[in-house]
Amino acid sequence: MQNTNLTSILFMVFIPFVFVVIIIPFVKKIALHVGALDIPNERKVHTKPMPRLGGLGIYSGFLLGYMLFGEHTPAMNSILIGSFILIITGMIDDIKPMKPLPKLIGQLTASLIIVLYGKILLSDVSFFGYYINFKIFAYPITILFILGCINCMNLIDGLDGLAGGISSIYFLTIGIISYFQGRTGLAVVITFIMLGSTLGFLVHNFHPAKIFMGDSGSMFLGFIIAVITLLGFKSIITSSIIVPLCILVVPILDTICAIIRRKLKGESIGTPDKNHFHHQLLRRNYGVTTTVLIIYLITILFSVASIIWLLVDAKIGYIIYGILLFTLIIFVLKTDILFDHKNK
Repeated sequence: MQNTNLTSILFMVFIPFVFVVIIIPFVKKIALHVGALDIPNERKVHTKPMPRLGGLGIYSGFLLGYMLFGEHTPAMNSILIGSFILIITGMIDDIKPMKPLPKLIGQLTASLIIVLYGKILLSDVSFFGYYINFKIFAYPITILFILGCINCMNLIDGLDGLAGGISSIYFLTIGIISYFQGRTGLAVVITFIMLGSTLGFLVHNFHPAKIFMGDSGSMFLGFIIAVITLLGFKSIITSSIIVPLCILVVPILDTICAIIRRKLKGESIGTPDKNHFHHQLLRRNYGVTTTVLIIYLITILFSVASIIWLLVDAKIGYIIYGILLFTLIIFVLKTDILFDHKNK
């Protein structure tokens, strides 16, 4: 495994970044050629057809980074196979939208490969001084965790640069924690490779976007985030699930609220609507860029709390977590994320 000193880290980030910046215009031409377009409708924010398949560019950066900095292991093989299945599934959906079941089958297949072939499992967790060993239930719990991460990123991908920016902040935070803890390993290498790849895509995706990542990108990012988190339990990041979950608090909270909201209305959990977290900010007359930057700021604040918790003082980290969560809950209750206040 590559030594993760500062010089090697910079190369892990810089090379995929430059590669993705260069390759995205070609991916855009491919998307236009095959008709992978996101057509505007009453639910969408954009007003003109936009090419998708941006996930193919991110994935290409990931593959280049792996070839240069990764190593051949069963765990890495499972990640490559699982991500390839998701990219193919997402590309098909980007060209011609699929029904939920075939897409779920692709997600489930990728998750099973990670668990059964890669042996990457969420076998135990510790939080707030408590320890839980999942034993035989580690298999279904891990699969559900991966599926949850995939679909969290899929749901939050609603504005230019939103999913890519949140993912970049996640990778950067985990990278900072790993560096200062002197950690090495597969998850560290993937983290910095993905940071470069995602930032490279953001050059073309930040508002006004020239290309969308599509389901190929959002599902791939959710998958890799899940894998990095799971690998962290084995070796490198932290023995607690709190840190990665708190960094991703906005997409997780948004997903939970969407499920509850749709169930309360008697709708399928897959029914699209315009009541997501970012929609609530847009309704308060914030522009697309401002809305995305607000969500970036929230994510960064949770990331700072995570860094403080692990590297500085756990008690201070808990206090910041608590204040931020309380503020978010107040926001949820005052908006239509859960309940339609207009109909009350």
